[in-house]
Amino acid sequence: MSLIGNLIWFIFAGLWSFITWTISGILLCLSIVGIPLGLQCFKIASFGLFPFGKEVVISSRNTSLILNIIWIVLFGWELAIVHLTTAFFLCITIIGIPFAKQCLKLTQMSLFPFGIRIVKE
Repeated sequence: MSLIGNLIWFIFAGLWSFITWTISGILLCLSIVGIPLGLQCFKIASFGLFPFGKEVVISSRNTSLILNIIWIVLFGWELAIVHLTTAFFLCITIIGIPFAKQCLKLTQMSLFPFGIRIVKE
């Protein structure tokens, strides 16, 4: 299922998700202060390209709270809106519901990218 899901995801939403996260990462890496934020973008971009067969694990450490707050104010809310809009359009059909769930994972990662790990199932 993960191979077929990843192929369908890539065609309809994955490529756009990857491009959005990669452009955000490149823009953030232009400054020295934004490099940690940009590196998180690249990590999430690889998840956004082929999300099926991977799980997001949220850490309970509070060390990344300040970075998450800075992230939400600068870039997080824009990326979250993109993923929520995509999830809405994918929910129109029954077939799109599993893909919308992946978009909602990306929405959560858009708001709080620090303190997450991506592991294979």
